[in-house]
Amino acid sequence: MARRLTTFSKFLITVAIVGAAYLGFRYLMSSGALDSVVDNTASDGSTRSTGKAGDAIRIAVVTWGGYAGGQYFNEGFHASEKSRFYKDYGIKVDFKVLDDVDASLAAWKNGEIDVHWYTIDAFPTIVSGLKDFDPVVLWQADWSRGGDAVVARRGISSVGDLKGKKIAVAELTPSHSFLLWLLDAGGLTPKDVQIVPQSSAPNAAEAFKSGNVDAAVVWSPDDEACLRAVPGSRVLESTRSASNIIADVFFAKREYAEKNRDKLQKLYEGWMKGAAEINASEANKAKAVKILTEGLGIPEEDARMAINNVRLVTHGDNVNFFGLNPDFKGVNGNSLYLRMTNEYQKLGYAESSTPTWRTIAYPYFVQSTNLSDAANDAEQQKVFVKVSGEEAKEKEAIATKRVSISFRSGEFALDENAKYIIDREFVDIAKAFGNARIRIEGNTDDVGNRASNVALSQKRAQAVADYLVREHSMTPNRFIVIGNGPDKPVASNATSDGKAKNRRTDFELIRE
Repeated sequence: MARRLTTFSKFLITVAIVGAAYLGFRYLMSSGALDSVVDNTASDGSTRSTGKAGDAIRIAVVTWGGYAGGQYFNEGFHASEKSRFYKDYGIKVDFKVLDDVDASLAAWKNGEIDVHWYTIDAFPTIVSGLKDFDPVVLWQADWSRGGDAVVARRGISSVGDLKGKKIAVAELTPSHSFLLWLLDAGGLTPKDVQIVPQSSAPNAAEAFKSGNVDAAVVWSPDDEACLRAVPGSRVLESTRSASNIIADVFFAKREYAEKNRDKLQKLYEGWMKGAAEINASEANKAKAVKILTEGLGIPEEDARMAINNVRLVTHGDNVNFFGLNPDFKGVNGNSLYLRMTNEYQKLGYAESSTPTWRTIAYPYFVQSTNLSDAANDAEQQKVFVKVSGEEAKEKEAIATKRVSISFRSGEFALDENAKYIIDREFVDIAKAFGNARIRIEGNTDDVGNRASNVALSQKRAQAVADYLVREHSMTPNRFIVIGNGPDKPVASNATSDGKAKNRRTDFELIRE
């Protein structure tokens, strides 16, 4: 007959079992058998996220230098207790590199990603497809400053030369946005060129290198590879001059943003601190380069170029971007998003029901942050050195846009209608190409004395420049003002229609 165990016997057995389990666990840990289960340490010593909801803020990024502020402050790409986000704010952040954008967006929809990147210029093409998730834009991370470029074959030296040519471009991407802006600056439309659609910017570069197209919109460092591969080719224009067109932002589901306000505000604040530190110090930039080299798996030289080809925006820049500074007259999120919504709707790539900026903008984190030191101030306008004389006339034009501005006979004052035309036809271009010098040329028909016409056209061109300085806060030295009089007709002066075309103002973006 079986005997019951005494209470003391049960105690001894329990102690034995617990002891055996402890020894077994110690053995498995020392042998490394549990590494794949409990050890999430990355090669840089950081701790990888387990992927469980709530462990870390999971952020989708691509191979791009514009997110370096957050990755630098995080001391790497993976969630880690070494991270300043963790040390200073008690949050964990995990950057996930997902270069397949469709797969990345699917992961965001499925809840595998919390915060996702996109560029605000191209956001109108996808935002309607995300409406079931109620996306909101949280903050801006960067401006492209050389990371995007248009390369062109020998013989193409201006935007006007692209007319009728084949251009490879990844449609509905920042590359497409850049091309649309550049064509408008050169007085062309998409109908004036042959768009050769590509699945990605790297594929556009390959199409150019193979000789199948005359030009292509590419990403750095593919622009340099294209120039090496195609003799006589050149960078027609890049976002180094077209400085306020492509803006990377981060967005989340509204529900997630509402439930995680405290965590996201801390994420934003630390990110902005990181960006400001990189901008202010070459030593900090070198550290960021090393983080990108390992996190993106790219050569150090490419990582440095990736950071140098962007403007890592600061808290002050975000204040401007979200329209929170009433004195700011540059490009902000609303103006850029509205412009590109209209452009993509005209092309049939954005729905008529595309939400407004007011609907998607979520400035709470910017408004809740106070970073008042100089390193966090907004970027200032580029400082231009005044040029004049023959040097001014001979500078090469990248793009020329001809605008008809009416003046009363013999007068050079701008009336309200003339100001409206300037605002509609050129101000947005001038702001978007913020690092490009602008030449304004006044032109007349051949009626009257030539010398008088030259002097009058000079005054009219100067009146336009003065208006842009006074009303839109553009720096005076940016402008080159020339009066051509009747010397540069674009049509015959034998007809009234031709005379009207010759009475014009030319706006030209100038190559430095």
